[in-house]
Amino acid sequence: MKQLLIRADDLGISYAVDLGIARSVNEGLVRSVGLITNMPEAARGLSLLAGSDVAVGQHTNVCLGVPVSDPARIPSLLQEDGTFKSSRTYRACHKTGEDFVVFDEAVTEIEAQLERFRELVGHDPDYFEAHAVLSDNLMRAITYVAEKNGLKEQPCSFDPTVVVRCGSTDTRMVLRSMQPGYDPKAAIVETVEAMADGETVVFVCHPGYLDDYILTHSSLTGDRAKEVDALIDPALRTWLEGRANLRLVDYRDL
Repeated sequence: MKQLLIRADDLGISYAVDLGIARSVNEGLVRSVGLITNMPEAARGLSLLAGSDVAVGQHTNVCLGVPVSDPARIPSLLQEDGTFKSSRTYRACHKTGEDFVVFDEAVTEIEAQLERFRELVGHDPDYFEAHAVLSDNLMRAITYVAEKNGLKEQPCSFDPTVVVRCGSTDTRMVLRSMQPGYDPKAAIVETVEAMADGETVVFVCHPGYLDDYILTHSSLTGDRAKEVDALIDPALRTWLEGRANLRLVDYRDL
C-alpha cells in the first residue's frame, strides 16, 4: 500500500494565504498544515480551520517577521531592524560555507515558538519541522528541541530521492512548486504513479491566495493560487480515492 501525505505550509504568513489554506483543508485534500507561530495572522488562520480534522504542525520560521523570544538573546538571527535575516541571506551565506546561526540562540527561538504554538493550538504539534532555510545549526536545533520535548520531527530534505524517518515511518519529501511550468494536479498524479508499493511520500504544498504582503515578501506567489485550485479539484480527489493501492494519510498516522 502506498501512502500519500499532502501537506500545506505557511498558515499564518498572511490573511490571503490563510484563506487559500482554509479552502484546501475545508474543501480539498489537505489534512496536515504547518503553522508559523510568530506571524500576526497565526491565530486568525487557525480560526479558519475550526472544526476541521487536520493535523497541525509547527512550521518553525526564522527568516520572516519578528521573533517570539527576546531579540537581545538571539542576535545571530536578526537584522539591525529587529526582523529575521531573510532566506536570501541564508542562501548567500550557504554558498560561501558560512553558517551564521548560533545553535543556542536557535534553540531559544525555536522553544519560544513552541510555547506560542501550545498557547494558540492547545496541545503539542502533531509534527515539528522548519521553514526551509540553509543552516545546519538551525536543523540541529530543531532536532534537539524535538527530542527534548518528545515531538515528531519531520527532517527536511531538498532531495526527493532521500528517505528520512518521521515518527515510525520512512518518508520521502516531494516539493515541485517554483519549477518551470509547474502544474500541481499533474505533479501529484505523477508522484503517485512513480511511488513504490509500501512507500510514504510527503507532497509539500504552499496553497494560498495573494495579497500585498506575500507579493512583497515571498518569492513564491502564483504557484500558491494554482495549488489551491488543484487541491480543491473534485476530479483529483476522485482519481486519488480510486487508487486501490493508495492511502491518504496525515502526520498523526506516521
